[in-house]
Amino acid sequence: MGDSTTGRQERKRKGNNQRKTGRQGTGGLASMPLLYPDLAGIDIGSRVHYVSVPADRSPDPVRTFGCTTPDLVEMARWLKDCGITHTAMESTGVYWVPVATVLEAEGLRVALVDARESHRLSARKTDVHDCQWIRQLYACGLLRGAFRPASEILPLRSYWRQRQEIVSLCATALHHMHKALELMNLQLHKVVTDIAGATGMRIIRAIVEGQRDPESFLPMVHRACKAAPEEFVKALTGHYAAEHLFALRQALDRYDMYQRQIAELDGELHRATREFASSRPQDCGAQEQAQGKPRGGRRKNQCHFDLADEALRMAGVDLTRIEGIDALTAFTIITEQGVDMSPFPTERHFASHLGLCPDNQITGGRVRKKSTRRVASRAARALRVAAQSLARSKTALGAFYRRIKGRCGAAKAIVATAHKLAKIIYRMLKHGEQYVARGQEEYERQYQERLLKNLARQATRMGCQLIVENSGEVLS
Repeated sequence: MGDSTTGRQERKRKGNNQRKTGRQGTGGLASMPLLYPDLAGIDIGSRVHYVSVPADRSPDPVRTFGCTTPDLVEMARWLKDCGITHTAMESTGVYWVPVATVLEAEGLRVALVDARESHRLSARKTDVHDCQWIRQLYACGLLRGAFRPASEILPLRSYWRQRQEIVSLCATALHHMHKALELMNLQLHKVVTDIAGATGMRIIRAIVEGQRDPESFLPMVHRACKAAPEEFVKALTGHYAAEHLFALRQALDRYDMYQRQIAELDGELHRATREFASSRPQDCGAQEQAQGKPRGGRRKNQCHFDLADEALRMAGVDLTRIEGIDALTAFTIITEQGVDMSPFPTERHFASHLGLCPDNQITGGRVRKKSTRRVASRAARALRVAAQSLARSKTALGAFYRRIKGRCGAAKAIVATAHKLAKIIYRMLKHGEQYVARGQEEYERQYQERLLKNLARQATRMGCQLIVENSGEVLS
């Protein structure tokens, strides 16, 4: 009796060990062919990085390295001594950037993987297991590397992202100025369109300098303002509390500081764009279009140089010809995605990368979910904003947006129109095609012809004929 109990316990213990081994180890991955035998997996951390290499490359296949530059150089040398040519790591925050920079400088190829695709099935999670799991999955081709633009684009992307952050800080400073004015019951925003305009800023600076008489602000009003002088006097009559004036002064100082930083940043951005454009072969037609464009005055938060011309020189095609795409949107797409579309085989791959197409999840032969993937892409966000601006456009893209909106709602219409914009941009950058705008009437005519063909095809299948009532023509 005791022997049988002992045997059952021994078999149970062996079974548990086998299940644990299968869960923590490679399992079925060990028998799969390795696409990248010379691969290392790196688990990125804020204080220490865990690096895993194949067991036959080093007596200690898992090592830890610090985050300083000498530690990263030591990591690269150790990987090269182990015969490693490729590395895979998760894109954790910004901690992966120094690691990738040092490894690429040493001649190693770096692949970024999505952390959501590399989750371990085991209940136990450690940094040692994570780096091994990343290496095993990527070596067998079960993880995909994330898209990274060309190295020439990276400085432009950094400058442009920093500029967008400073512009958002400018908006925050304006909100603080608006709050201080509201607390003093100065209704400036009700008589001017924008308090950051010429009239609004002149009045705010006069208030900070000590002017209090409402009528003294009237000479500062621009002639384009529609409000009457009496409305300005009533709106600028309030109680000037010292604490709110102090808050207004500080908010104005921050706004001026951010504007100076934007001007300085625009100088660096202009220099970087010219260096990038001069290193690429230029199209004569693109240069003529860039030189012949009309130039207008600078508006609020716009660049201190002609951004549309620089975007045209960089891309070789004029993306601003597309309805809804302005210079800011075009430059955002260029700095985020680059001008080389070779990483994307087709326009569908490009749209899928931006998360602008349905992500069909099929189970048991049935589609369970059709929503788009959640993609943190600034380019996709810019295309969605451009698509939303086409709601009242009298163009083919505007008619497409309104047709989808009437059938599926505004949210799906924005995504569908952004998807169409992404395909147009892909064709222009890939093949150098120039965009030819179509009017709303042409789009409606083509859409009606397509509907008639579909109706005639359905009528033929049912053994009927589709006859035009006015002309008596039989459609086939």
